[in-house]
Amino acid sequence: MNISEIMTEKNVFIGIKANTKRELLQILAEHAAKITGLDERTIFDAFLERENLGSTGFGGGTALPHGRFANLDRVYAIFARLASPLDFDAIDDKPVDLVFALLSPENSGADHLTALAQLSRILKDESLCDRLRQMSNPLEIYALINNHE
Repeated sequence: MNISEIMTEKNVFIGIKANTKRELLQILAEHAAKITGLDERTIFDAFLERENLGSTGFGGGTALPHGRFANLDRVYAIFARLASPLDFDAIDDKPVDLVFALLSPENSGADHLTALAQLSRILKDESLCDRLRQMSNPLEIYALINNHE
């Protein structure tokens, strides 16, 4: 699975302003609803439910909230860079500023896991994350993400 199969440059958002984890999840749900056609509240509730199981903030200033949804035709990913880092209850207790949100069909076991693994590899690459923090053009950010091996 290539990144280009689950996102486009229109799924890249920079300068997101949120003060809390909950507010960020709401903003991500709003963007995801426009991209997927799903109900914003449904997306928010799924992200929040997943976070209640344990934080998807996995260190190094990164997080990967995700959920599975009925009536979704394929896997979608969104990338967001925050204007300023916020507390996300990450495993290393560091604030988060780089986030991928992943939305998958309810019955997409293998595709969901493949996408999670691919996005987590990107977020665990410290030098790539440093570059993502420096870039200001969404198209360039998308190209960097899409070309990551």
